[in-house]
Amino acid sequence: MTLTVADLTGYVERDLDADLARWLPGASAVSVPADTRPVAPLAARMSPADAAALTGLDRRVRTGTFPQMLDMYDWSYGFDFEANDCGILDSDYETELTDDDVYALGADGDGNYYVVLENGQVAVWFHEEEVLEAGTRFDNLDVFLWHVVRCAAVRAGALTRADVEDDFRALAQDGALAEPFGLLHRLK
Repeated sequence: MTLTVADLTGYVERDLDADLARWLPGASAVSVPADTRPVAPLAARMSPADAAALTGLDRRVRTGTFPQMLDMYDWSYGFDFEANDCGILDSDYETELTDDDVYALGADGDGNYYVVLENGQVAVWFHEEEVLEAGTRFDNLDVFLWHVVRCAAVRAGALTRADVEDDFRALAQDGALAEPFGLLHRLK
């Protein structure tokens, strides 16, 4: 049966912990300070499903139960764009966004940040242009984290690229498939 985006709704609360325990046991946990920017203001403006995914991830990050992945550190999780003199343009290169419109989840290792938007999508903020690229998006945080956990499992040797590639392609997420920045491309 082909996996769909709808199948992943509720992934963070339903299946994330089991996947982490199965494929990434003993992984070092993310640690962020207690004064890390809260997710509540953004979550309050999101759909219930998107808010549940964001607050579920945040709870795991703040309690030290989410493993280190996504270059998720005290400098990247909850990154304050304004305080760091960074602009945020939407993919049209005209619409200006603020920290109130996005929440930084982590980095990609190249200076770019993964951010969740009020509409639930996850996008890559490119530091060179200070823009959220449309071709790097995931439909929502549940879908994004499903992909990220599998990428981490491949890197840890618990899964192979062949184990995940068909599902990645079936879900057809730009952020997973687009070259050169898509998660699947990064598994080469």
